[in-house]
Amino acid sequence: MLSACIRTSRCGGVSVGPWIHRPRHLATFASSRVSPQNVIEKIVQRYAVDLPHPEHKVLQGDFVSISPEHVMTHDNTAAVISKFKSIGAGKFKNPKQPVFTLDHDVQNKTEKNLLKYRSIQEFAKNHGVDFYPAGRGIGHQILIEEGYAFPYAMTVASDSHSNMYGGIGALGTPIVRTDAAAIWATGRTWWQIPPVAKVEFLNSLPEGVTGKDIIVTLCGLFNKDEVLNTAIEFTGEKGMAGLTVDDRLTIANMTTEWGALAGVFPVDEVTADWLLKRAVQLERSREGKHPRINVERIKKLLENPIRSDPGARYAKHLTLDLATVSPYVSGPNSVKLATPLTELEKRNIAIHKAYLVSCVNSRASDLRAAARVLKGRTVAEGVEFYIAAASSEVQRDVEASGDWAELLRAGAKPLPAGCGPCIGLGAGLLKDNEVGISATNRNYKGRMGSPNAQAYLSSPAVVAASAVAGRICGPASLPPLSSALKISSAPQTVQPPVISYSELKNADTGSSASSSADVVSGFPGSLKGEFIFCDADNLNTDGIYPGKYTYVDDIPPERMAQVVMENYDPKFSSIAQKNDILVGGFNFGTGSSREQAATALLYAGIRVVLAGSFSETFKRNAINNGLVVLEAPALVRDLRKAFEGDSKELTRRTAWKGTLDLVNGRVSIEEGSPAKEYSIPAVGRAAQELVVEGGLERWVKNRIEA
Repeated sequence: MLSACIRTSRCGGVSVGPWIHRPRHLATFASSRVSPQNVIEKIVQRYAVDLPHPEHKVLQGDFVSISPEHVMTHDNTAAVISKFKSIGAGKFKNPKQPVFTLDHDVQNKTEKNLLKYRSIQEFAKNHGVDFYPAGRGIGHQILIEEGYAFPYAMTVASDSHSNMYGGIGALGTPIVRTDAAAIWATGRTWWQIPPVAKVEFLNSLPEGVTGKDIIVTLCGLFNKDEVLNTAIEFTGEKGMAGLTVDDRLTIANMTTEWGALAGVFPVDEVTADWLLKRAVQLERSREGKHPRINVERIKKLLENPIRSDPGARYAKHLTLDLATVSPYVSGPNSVKLATPLTELEKRNIAIHKAYLVSCVNSRASDLRAAARVLKGRTVAEGVEFYIAAASSEVQRDVEASGDWAELLRAGAKPLPAGCGPCIGLGAGLLKDNEVGISATNRNYKGRMGSPNAQAYLSSPAVVAASAVAGRICGPASLPPLSSALKISSAPQTVQPPVISYSELKNADTGSSASSSADVVSGFPGSLKGEFIFCDADNLNTDGIYPGKYTYVDDIPPERMAQVVMENYDPKFSSIAQKNDILVGGFNFGTGSSREQAATALLYAGIRVVLAGSFSETFKRNAINNGLVVLEAPALVRDLRKAFEGDSKELTRRTAWKGTLDLVNGRVSIEEGSPAKEYSIPAVGRAAQELVVEGGLERWVKNRIEA
């Protein structure tokens, strides 16, 4: 527990006044409660609104209304503005809740793009919204630097890499554009608390191994969707002690590629020291107290720490022995394929381009690591090495230290602070048949240029060494410049990482019991119908609603109902009937973010979709349009077993009929199969309101008109 003793802390020679003694791993009092909560649930509790009663404890699986601390939009702010205006909103509920950061297409100097940027800036000015122009940096980095993402805060963004905020103990998670517009107008949206996975780090990293190596290892070894659509709580006191905040930000950032919706690190001594130094730095540069990162707020934070309660429930438990991790390389063209660097070096893979850009690994420590490798060396002939700082502040830092100049001297090509090649925009993209190695977070086919190129991911030091050698290698494989110059590197003899994985049986949500009496007027608490089965995993949105119709704006609902599932099963519309209960496979609705994939199902008379799991973007679009979507993996498995010997039918009328108790979270099979019950998430008040009111846009309109 926190000691009550007070001391005076000094950082960089500047007194910051009375301070709280901070143990290595901050503790909190564990209150006795019927429903013990983990860290994720406790943070959501702080931002949940309209709960059934003051003592209600939110748990994984619950649908809750949330009013997040902040919501960030970037270049997509223009699209959110259009959505905001289309729902009839004229003013922001709280102008200090949103943050606008222009970062994606900053190399684009066309008049059209500059006009868009100017219009966003003017809109921000007119409404009093905090605005950061192109060149200030990548939005996620800005939110860390400026304290919009803060320990124990829930900060969301209309961007998938908002997971990064978990590196400092915040709960960051992505939302879609309609959610952002709703938050602007009403201050709130909804979230279904995901299953929470505990990821435990054992022991400490060897010298020369980085946070990037950890997350590449996790993505490559746990590559069977073990953490898909979960929120991760990272634990392990000994492992955490050796991980810097930059390491944690890198790992949290790429929990997105690992499949998670959030990845939250503990707030410990490492976090506290980083915050304190940052507060002093900001006070010096501003000549006054920063509005979000300041000593008073940090003191309050440390006086009121959050830890999981004894008995808190987790859906899964994964461990990684950090002492067994070595430098890893991801790819080509997939984060699920990871190879030890020592093994990949033997293949002598020549490269054409190298990249040290993006929100995951372009902080000052990353650029300095690359500069140390390049000191006294030059980029290989025929290789282009692109660098960009994560923010203008980072760039000033490495310019002052001389590291930026060292990178340029070696032949690196500078780009403005922004996303750039990581998302396939601007200079330096991969061309046909080229090979690139990057310190970015995604190497999907075609993302960084030609779909006929190959992209690998690794740490900044490995990327820099590869740029010097002209092939994928680590710093230790470069010829030494002198016996006196030593580059820290990992041991060359490696062992397979030691990992473990278990699914926990005590992780059933408590939402059913707590929500049963809380029903919105007009919400159908139960539905009856026949189950129709589309037995396909990874059924994407193009299969559900073909792309050729997506941008045809005048298609009537009747026509959308006719073409739904056309690319998956042209016979679907003739098989499905009104009030059928559609059951899909796993990862239902993957692919693009088109909302019509949800609305077309509604127009076809489908009111609820059950599946083994869903793409989170599809789930948000579905519920935002009033379509109920719920996970029922046991039902999917039983349907597959029941019909495994029958001829393949893309859309099968199963003759199974039953009742969905949406409030208490149960599926009851009553006809066509032996009677059986299955658990599903209970539909909480937040989602009930959207169903009753016809979707999020109408929900917002009703509140701004009231």
